[in-house]
Amino acid sequence: MATPDFIRDLRASIGHELLYLPGVSAVVFDDQDRVLLGRRADNGRWTIICGIPEPGEQPATAVVREVEEETAVRCVPERIVLVRTLAPVTYPNHDKCQFVDVCFRCRAVGGEARVNDDESLDVGWFPLDALPEMEDFSLSRIKQAIEDGPTWFEPIVEE
Repeated sequence: MATPDFIRDLRASIGHELLYLPGVSAVVFDDQDRVLLGRRADNGRWTIICGIPEPGEQPATAVVREVEEETAVRCVPERIVLVRTLAPVTYPNHDKCQFVDVCFRCRAVGGEARVNDDESLDVGWFPLDALPEMEDFSLSRIKQAIEDGPTWFEPIVEE
């Protein structure tokens, strides 16, 4: 994932300190109920499409922008699949981030799936019964998007 300019500006002031950031992800289906995936340039893994909203950008707008920027597919959000704070991550350059992911189920409405930026090595549509190997991040979101249940969130644990 390319680092947005506003984060580079913040890093100039705070160094590698933990940044708590919004994130968006998309489980995009086409008319054949195949799911859109990208193979990331940074780790070579297949994943649903993800990104970081720009300052002031609404999550639904950000997810539509990210899908088109990375895959050339135009989509519309149908519903929120889940909202979840992810575990903190430390990047190879020692930057620390923690994301709150808002995942949307989306429907493709145009465009041809292709690598559309330098963040992906490959992009494609996959039948649900023929998904490539993926991490739980993507698999759990795809499962939630298929089930058409309510928005998932971490249950509140009373102490």
